[in-house]
Amino acid sequence: MADIAFIMGKSASGKDKIFKALCEDPELNLKTIIMYTTRPMRHGEQEGVEYHFVDDTEADRLKDDGRIIEMRSYDTVYGTWKYFTVDDGQIKSDSSEKYIVIGTLEAYQAFCNYFGNERIMPIYIEVDDGIRLERAIKRERKQEKPKYEEMCRRFLADAKDFSEENLEKCHITRRFLNNEELSDCIEEVKVAIGKELMV
Repeated sequence: MADIAFIMGKSASGKDKIFKALCEDPELNLKTIIMYTTRPMRHGEQEGVEYHFVDDTEADRLKDDGRIIEMRSYDTVYGTWKYFTVDDGQIKSDSSEKYIVIGTLEAYQAFCNYFGNERIMPIYIEVDDGIRLERAIKRERKQEKPKYEEMCRRFLADAKDFSEENLEKCHITRRFLNNEELSDCIEEVKVAIGKELMV
């Protein structure tokens, strides 16, 4: 039976807001799993909330200790940024706790390989590309130093990473559409989690 809800989607799909809403829902009572990154903290983010923000030295130490479950590296215009999950005691296999994670399709595959497919519930958030691009530009404008070049790189990379072929390989068949009201998408995901994780 699944006990880990894994939220994924392209950049500016609204997955972060959906993740936050589900984390704060007392009815679901989901435990969060905070991932790690070496990228700089964005305006409005907090250490230990969106990510654990570490430098390359700490990432290398965790890797040498054999504690990294999965890691992705992205060559950005600002250098290489790493995103990864650490086996740091957040996920317990011998309890009745239910968890929620946010990550990429690649990370989802790694979680399935590490914990077993039966423990993971995939939640793929999908948005029309035109709407997504508008949202990405609006979000980037709010940054103290907008990084439009990096935003464009991510937008194009997501099209490749979340291709139909890759989604099919990962057996992602259900999509949660977030083209209109965010609250509607959140409710749809909540109902699905209730049916699959809370039985």
